[in-house]
Amino acid sequence: MSEHTLADLRRVAERLWPADTAESWDRVGLVAGSDGAPLRRVLLAVDAVRATVDEALQLGADALLTHHPLLLRGVHSVAEDTAKGALIASLIRGECALLAAHTNADAPEGGVSDVLARRLGLVGAEPIAAGVDPAAGTGRVGSLAEPLPLRDFAERIADALPETVSGVRVAGDPNRTVSRVALCGGAGDSLLGDAAVRSADVYVTSDLRHHPAQESLEQSLVSGGPALIDISHWAAESLWLEGAAERLAAELPGVEFRVSAVRTDPWAFAV
Repeated sequence: MSEHTLADLRRVAERLWPADTAESWDRVGLVAGSDGAPLRRVLLAVDAVRATVDEALQLGADALLTHHPLLLRGVHSVAEDTAKGALIASLIRGECALLAAHTNADAPEGGVSDVLARRLGLVGAEPIAAGVDPAAGTGRVGSLAEPLPLRDFAERIADALPETVSGVRVAGDPNRTVSRVALCGGAGDSLLGDAAVRSADVYVTSDLRHHPAQESLEQSLVSGGPALIDISHWAAESLWLEGAAERLAAELPGVEFRVSAVRTDPWAFAV
């Protein structure tokens, strides 16, 4: 029987993913809950949505720890006829706390981009943009142990990720040799102009928009640059959950940590 409380989860999460390492625009940490509440079971998920909140409540979880913050942008009402208000109300009634570890969990060793780099077999991976800790920072860039054709590398990515409707989208010559790889877990088109990305053979990220992707490819025709691989935002970040659960469980013996079985990628089918 666990004698831990929500305060213990907050303490460990702060040590693993310090709030002061989050981007200035981010909203991480405790969203709802009381430090003194007992902590016996925790569910981890990428998103706080109706399906994962219901899953947490059905599980009897005392806390739901998500990657994406529920209240990232300004909210002026938590009335239950609003989507976010309804979720908050359900969590409070079910005595289930809500915490978020977002950009503070993207950058460190064992974070979202680091886990993705390892899953894809990158050697000597280092941040594209280092933080105060040289081992932490935005994205990763490294090399494959053995060069691969772009198509084969894309297939490796597809094998590493949970299946989604959008799959793995590739822009580039399928026979192009890939050795140097840059990546960013989550939406990373802001890094398309970074020198480390431009010098890579391929850049892997999510939510690539039409114009930034097109402009990057056109620039590559003039001065060289990477092929582009667009992957599901949810799929890429879901890889972090298992390791996060294991680290938390090691720090809080007696507390059960589970990873959500719900896929919160928003797309249901394609025609």
